[in-house]
Amino acid sequence: MKKYSIGVDYGTQSGRAVLVEVGTGREVATSVKPYTHGVIVDFLPDGVTQLETDWALQHPTDYMEVLKITIPDVLSKANASPDEVIGIGIDFTASTVLPIKENGTPLCLLERYKNNPHAYVKLWKHHAAQSETNILNEVAHQRGEKFLQRYGGKISSEWLFPKLWQVLNEAPEIYHAADKFVEATDWVIFQLIGELKRNSCTTGYKAMWHKHEGYPSKDFFKSLDKKLEHVVEEKLASDVYPIGTKAGELTEKAAKLIGLNPKTAVAIGNVDAHVAVPAVGITEPGKLLMIMGTSTCHIVLGEEERIVPGMCGVVEDGVIPGLMGYEAGQSCVGDMLEWFTVNNIPVNYHEEAKDKKIDIHQLLTEKASKLRVGESGLIALDWWNGNRSTLVDADLSGLLLGMTLQTKPEEIYRTLIEATAFGTRTIVEAFKGNGVPINEIYACGGIAHKNSFMMQIYADVLNMEISISASTQTPALGSAMFGAVAAGKECGGYDDIKQAAKEMARLKDIVYRPNRENVEIYQQIFTEYARLYDYFGRGANDVMKNLKQIKKKTRF
Repeated sequence: MKKYSIGVDYGTQSGRAVLVEVGTGREVATSVKPYTHGVIVDFLPDGVTQLETDWALQHPTDYMEVLKITIPDVLSKANASPDEVIGIGIDFTASTVLPIKENGTPLCLLERYKNNPHAYVKLWKHHAAQSETNILNEVAHQRGEKFLQRYGGKISSEWLFPKLWQVLNEAPEIYHAADKFVEATDWVIFQLIGELKRNSCTTGYKAMWHKHEGYPSKDFFKSLDKKLEHVVEEKLASDVYPIGTKAGELTEKAAKLIGLNPKTAVAIGNVDAHVAVPAVGITEPGKLLMIMGTSTCHIVLGEEERIVPGMCGVVEDGVIPGLMGYEAGQSCVGDMLEWFTVNNIPVNYHEEAKDKKIDIHQLLTEKASKLRVGESGLIALDWWNGNRSTLVDADLSGLLLGMTLQTKPEEIYRTLIEATAFGTRTIVEAFKGNGVPINEIYACGGIAHKNSFMMQIYADVLNMEISISASTQTPALGSAMFGAVAAGKECGGYDDIKQAAKEMARLKDIVYRPNRENVEIYQQIFTEYARLYDYFGRGANDVMKNLKQIKKKTRF
């Protein structure tokens, strides 16, 4: 009898399940379910309660709906039996946080709180806690807190504690009503096994937790707000479990809901970017993976803990047991290109795309690929959703420079792509310059598979070869691999993730290699990018932040 594992990847707009054959890594069936409520940015589901600037929420029922629909679907497509499934693993965008009661009920599902925005899930790109973040970073710097350096010198507004503190400041009734604040990945696992188990990956990267030192001290939290002194015991208290371990087994209730057998092994939750690393076969230092989609996350392994300014964190065992896992990222990549195509393309371009029976991204890529490097005279800063690395500042915004009356849409489109490549190069150089070797580059995600033009630009800007994951659902494949590890060798799985990677990870034959002529021109443009990066990002000119403050004051 064949053995399968299921991986479920929760993204920004949808969740997808992949049924994977254990031993080969062959993806037998895939199913995608867009979230019913999508990303909530303007009004709550009541249609009345308006959200302020920089809010991004989700509805927790969407997550369970993904499991209910996609898992039976992949079994049906593959004509597979639940008896053949040995394990399941899930991954999530992070930090994606929600307040719950002790029994796991999200506060937004209670009648009393359904019209309060703070009762909902705060998505990773919820940036409305930036003011709390600024104070947290300032106090931590003043106190010389050691933990801060492990996150590149700054905590991000995307992470757990700023979001939690925002709830305390703006909706204390929600804060006090919540028995726990949990990551969405841990909440879903809770629903599957009937027990809350926090995973070490999300807790380490997004909640300032350290394997040997734990969370920051009570005294630190008290220095932020006296009501936060006991926040860890009161709102987080539970053990932290390492990735690569078994969280538990499916309960009767969960098994019935999602169409699997009770007692099926369930892996400890994980983060979408981090779980993708072993899925491309990376289990040793010096190899950086770019997970490219709505945003881009950069993961590289190391043998020792180094301090890299502006990184999103270094966590022991955070990606692969026994190694340091370094994370950095860009908050806006695919999102920025989508924004441009939705809001800035003339009608005749859409008509041309329709006549050619291709989408607008394909048309713009086709036109942009005919341009020579530097031909447009444009440059951009890729901060349409703030800067995650290396500035760690959600209050920054985008910049496009050099436009004339002759500027064409494809020139802007190419420039935005180049800006994201320059942002990645900035991150790579920060790692290399601080003692974290990067000798090879890998990529996965929708962009890596769909846009060869964009990947060639990245190879030219980075002046490095780029290998591509063979899987179109790399995080889901990685989660399935962890599901097989949770099942264990005795059930047909694996004893550890390195063994799983040897058999189940796959790469395409395609390798993108830098074009020497393009490399030289991009070096000149990158010099200008770096100059603008420092000027607008490091305090010489705070016009972006000033404009944002004016916007907030005049919106309501």
